[in-house]
Amino acid sequence: MVYRRDFLRKPGIAIIVLILIFQIYNAAAQSDNSWRASTQTIEKLSKSGSEFNYYEEKVPSYTLPDVLTTIDGRKVNNSSLWTKVRRPEILELFRENVFGRVPETPYEKSFKVVNLDKKAMDGAATLKQVDITITATGKSLVIHLTLFTPNKTQKPVPAFLLIDNRGPANTDPSRKVKSEFWPVEEAIARGYGMAVFSNADVDPDNFDDFKNGIHALLDKNPRPDDAWGTIGAWAWGASRCMDYLVTDKDIAGDKIAVVGHSRGGKTALWAGAEDTRFAMVVSNESGAGGAALARRRFGETVGRINTAFPHWFCSNYKKFSNNEDALPVDMHMLLALIAPRALYVDCASDDLWGDPRGSYLSLYNAVPVFNLSGTNSVIPEAMPPLNKQVMSGEVAYHIRDGVHNMLLKDWSWFMDFADVVLKK
Repeated sequence: MVYRRDFLRKPGIAIIVLILIFQIYNAAAQSDNSWRASTQTIEKLSKSGSEFNYYEEKVPSYTLPDVLTTIDGRKVNNSSLWTKVRRPEILELFRENVFGRVPETPYEKSFKVVNLDKKAMDGAATLKQVDITITATGKSLVIHLTLFTPNKTQKPVPAFLLIDNRGPANTDPSRKVKSEFWPVEEAIARGYGMAVFSNADVDPDNFDDFKNGIHALLDKNPRPDDAWGTIGAWAWGASRCMDYLVTDKDIAGDKIAVVGHSRGGKTALWAGAEDTRFAMVVSNESGAGGAALARRRFGETVGRINTAFPHWFCSNYKKFSNNEDALPVDMHMLLALIAPRALYVDCASDDLWGDPRGSYLSLYNAVPVFNLSGTNSVIPEAMPPLNKQVMSGEVAYHIRDGVHNMLLKDWSWFMDFADVVLKK
């Protein structure tokens, strides 16, 4: 005992021991059967934003709304009751309280291929650039859609539609500038079409009192408290791109996946909920207002997102700032709206702001809805290890090492899942 006490009194050795203990703890956390956030990341984020919680032990107790009980108390135990009663109920609750509803203003749309290159990417692909023009109330708006399809694969092909919230530097149609955020070359090599549009074409990502973008064309004033926000508008834009894609002979219209990162991930989920033509939805690190359970109050909260981005959701959502337990929904119910179609949720280990565990639990609690249609989707309640993809039936999940981003590693796993659910 005296030897050990003297040993630890030496400052250099004591520091080494502490470092080793710290490394062993974090290695165990990552090599365990279930992922856990590293202590270092938790402490770093807690110091930079002390008003937000990053500790699991501080997550409050909560009760999720029952996704399989109708408003009048009936238990949903078959796909028919889900499709005819419960799904419409939940969709309406999200329209009224979270994303808002699309106005009924009539509009006209047209498609024009403004550029066609059948030998793009050194002959590997065909490039089409399409202008989707929306006209209403004497005004017009153009959504610029870029589409690559493989030349050496039998057509029509399944495709990914990316809702781009990062800007044109990541989606260069000339392919002189390449980005992991939209890895066209890799997707073409695997037999997928790759489409993209900029969310800014539909609506600007700033609080402009809804005077610009598609709101300027379709909104009716005064705007009601359940009027659509910007995320709802972007999701509507994804559906207008879908309107074109289902007409393109090179694309399998029943095998299109909508993909989004961060705010785009929230948008992809809502687009998939509102538009059942999307055969697969990919939510990449969508966090609060996306896949993460609101009632956990972990990382970004309803109150914070409503304050920082007051234009994203409908006005009614502000009622639930710092009042999450009063929400008639939670985000497992949003994920359930994708069923029985394919759904991929993923997170990043350092992105605790987006609550990876809350996103996984959201998926876990949505799985019973997928199984109403016999998809045989089974995932454990415990999270998978870091960089370990989980696929079962029509659902998939992974948590990748690193920060908030969408990388080729993520896309490779998306395509692995698509190989199973879109190419069957």
